[in-house]
Formats: sequence, C-alpha cells, structure tokens
Amino acid sequence: MNKKEITEIKRQFTPERCTITRIGGCYVDAEKEKRTQFKEAFFSLPEEETFKYFDLFKKTLSGTIGRNLMTMEFPLDTEIEGGTQEFLLRLRASGLKDEELLEQFYDRVIEAYEYPENYLILLAHGAYDIPGKANDDTEMFDASDEVYEYLLCSICPVKLSKAGLSYHAEENCFGSRVRDWVVEMPQVGFLFPAFHERSTDLHGALYYSRNIADLHDDFAGLLLGCRVPLPAAGQKEAFQALVEDTLGADCGYETVMTIHEKINEMIEEHKDDPEPVELGQQEVRRLFFESGVPEERLEHFEEQYQEVAGENAVLMAANIVNARKFEVKTPDVVITVNPEKAQLVETRMIEGRRCLVIGIDENVEINGVSVRS
Repeated sequence: MNKKEITEIKRQFTPERCTITRIGGCYVDAEKEKRTQFKEAFFSLPEEETFKYFDLFKKTLSGTIGRNLMTMEFPLDTEIEGGTQEFLLRLRASGLKDEELLEQFYDRVIEAYEYPENYLILLAHGAYDIPGKANDDTEMFDASDEVYEYLLCSICPVKLSKAGLSYHAEENCFGSRVRDWVVEMPQVGFLFPAFHERSTDLHGALYYSRNIADLHDDFAGLLLGCRVPLPAAGQKEAFQALVEDTLGADCGYETVMTIHEKINEMIEEHKDDPEPVELGQQEVRRLFFESGVPEERLEHFEEQYQEVAGENAVLMAANIVNARKFEVKTPDVVITVNPEKAQLVETRMIEGRRCLVIGIDENVEINGVSVRS
C-alpha cells in the first residue's frame, strides 16, 4: 500500500465518514490471562468514546512506509484451509459476531505477542463503499462498484497512570490524583486485507510497528504467517556491509560519496510520488556500476546481496541514506555536511599524509564565534 491508499482508509475514521461496523476487544494481563472481553456495534458507543477509538485506529495506520508501515504478502501455504490468511478471511466474514472465532483470534495473539505487561487486543470490522473518482480525483459516491471489507487490529499497552497532585473541583482543593489504567497508543497492529489500487487485495496485509528497531518478527510470523522485512536500521547496516564487501580494496571516498549522491538524487526526483523509492538486487547493482564500481567487483554481486540482505529483499532508499546530512567520520573527528555540498569535502595527500580537506568559501564559526577564513 502506498501513502495515498493508506490516507484514504485513515480518512474513514471520523464521525462523518465512519465505516466501522463492530469492534471487539480482549484485555490481557502480564501473566497472559484474559481479564475481560467485549464486542458491540460501533455506532452504539457514546460519541466521546468513538473519538478515542478513532485515535487508536489512525495511529495503527501512521508512520513512514518501509519503517513503521510495511505491506506484506501472504505465502501460498497460508491461503489453504487452516492457514493464517484463510482464518482471517473467516473472521472477516463473521463481522466479529462469532464468539468462537474471536476467542481463537485472541488466543493466537496471546500466543504470538511477547509483552511483559498488560495490554488490550482491539479489533475492528469495517465496510468501505469505495466511491468512484473523476479525472480530477473528485469522489463520486454514486459511482461505487466495490465494498472494501476489512479487519483492523491494534494492540495497545494498558498502563497505570502516574501518581501526582490534581485539583478537586468539588472540594475546591488539591489532593492526590486517582490512578487508573489507561489504554496507550498501539505498539503493533495490522490491516487485512491490503487496500491496493483502491481495491481489495486478499493476498496482502498492511503491518504496523511503533518501534522501528523491533518489528516483532515472531508476532507477524505466527499470527499472519508473513515474513517481516529487515527493519530500517537493519536495511542500513545491510547496505553498508554490501558496499564494503562489494568494493573491497576499491572502497574509496569518492566512490562511496557518488553512491550516496545518486541515492539522494533518486529520493529528490520521486519526493512527490506516493510510492517510496525501493532498491532491489538489480537496482543496487546498477547503482554501483553507475557510481564507478569496477565490473570485476560485481561478478559475484547476486550471491553477496542474498547473503547480506536476504533473497528477494528490497531496501528503502530513505532507510539506507540520510537525505538531510552527509557524514564523514574518523575516530577523533565527525564532519557533517549538507548532502548538496558533499563535494566540498575531499581527500588529498599532504606531506605524505592522507587528509580530509574542506573547501571554505563562506563565513566560518567556531563554537558560535565568527572567524576569518
């Protein structure tokens, strides 16, 4: 799913556009015991409660594609009877009215999700009558020919509010604040099925993780049966290792700088596109070649890529370079440069020593003090 498709679904979480039909929930304690469960029609809830749920659901569809949000495809074996995708289809078809299916879903989440404290499993069922669109992107609500029926799961920590003082209006005094259990923003969640090209995609799901360093691989694997891609930091590390392994002795400053400049150019060229810039095995190979990597260094590139990044792995350009800064680091010095001015830093041999040289054309400050260049 791209940015526009995700935004279109998020827009449904308002009172005017609401497409949620029912919600269900299960409160789980730190010992993985179910404390309470509920299920009810969404429109029967008090209005002020619905706003709180809208916030939780919107957060489950928030973040950066490739970092917090990832579209994952179901392996074929999950779509046969008894598979994870087939189970989700039955759960969706039930409209959250089948208590046995709900119980099975909660049990699967509890088994898959490792969390040491209390949490709430929140599940919503919705039906979005997809409006047609005119050439100018104007929605035509009388031109719909498909209903997108979906499940949205949000898993939210439940924590005791902090102790403190509060003002008691009835007694007109200050006193200890009553501590209660508060549902916090979701840690993980998913949207099933995926909403792709403004249509239902039964073969995919949108996965959310609040923590980009820990994508809860086991949870996604056990509950959805899907393989989670490398996290953002892992993609960056894999790319760095790939550059070093591929270039070897030819891993020079100019070549590495050229690679980063070309990636930043890609990001800039496609900054208005709904799809993030992705680099697969062939794209990375072409990038290296166009950056001056010798052909002989690319002879075993396919094997190196699969070993470092994984088979069929895709790297997000925004994850592997920092478009806002270009950093040169030694054990004692760190130089941060605007990527557009990276060419100001170069390497030279001076009096027999290899040095970093920074061209100075403008004013220079040292700890805030302007000095003469």
